[in-house]
Amino acid sequence: MEVELSTLFLLLVVAFTAGTVDAIAGGGGLLTVPALMASGMTPAQALATNKLQASFGSLSATVFFWRRGLLSLKPMLLTLLCTFVGSALGTLLVQRVDTSMMQWLLPLMLIAISIYFMVSPRMSDVDGERRMSSRAFAFCIGAGCGFYDGFFGPGVGSFYALGFISLAGMGLRRATAHTKLLNFTSNVASLVFFTLGGQVVWMVGLVMAVGQFAGGRVGAKLVFTKGAALVKPLLITLSLTLSAKLLWDLW
Repeated sequence: MEVELSTLFLLLVVAFTAGTVDAIAGGGGLLTVPALMASGMTPAQALATNKLQASFGSLSATVFFWRRGLLSLKPMLLTLLCTFVGSALGTLLVQRVDTSMMQWLLPLMLIAISIYFMVSPRMSDVDGERRMSSRAFAFCIGAGCGFYDGFFGPGVGSFYALGFISLAGMGLRRATAHTKLLNFTSNVASLVFFTLGGQVVWMVGLVMAVGQFAGGRVGAKLVFTKGAALVKPLLITLSLTLSAKLLWDLW
């Protein structure tokens, strides 16, 4: 697939913006997937190439958070494994079934999550009480959200964050850091199987990866310095925006 230089530059700018937003509250795919499809890609190519470039943004944010001491990798190993397997299974399944049901269900789920984020007293940078064991969390949130990310994807950052806050007892800053780690894991798993299917447009994806990597670092730094004061309103706004977009597309 041939892409003009001006189009590549625009995609690079979109990737930087999406990487910044995604590191803070998720939802970067709202910008990148439509941009990729507007460049002339098929839906499958757009989804696959989006996973490639998004992996660099989530990697950049994850490394930043890890270096700042917000991530503990060893306790997350089982969750990472479950997330990888779930995402791989979801990616394999989405190439064989119709996802139209998810287009109706997802907006309702995101609206419910937005309401929880608005009213919950747990939405702060202070850690709370853990309500689910690490093993149960790995199989329920890791595998479940990983499967959803591979199968459909929009809003998965909100689902990860909700799990870490409401079930793992994390404050919003730490929840965001761990969300990016799982985002990276599910992105890589999905990318592997999209690559095997020959759907990735590598030149475009790698150019956008540069923007994503830089944007991911900028967004992660904002989360580290601003915390819940920045993340909470963006999570709510992006969840509602994604809901409105999906409902508009259906209508």
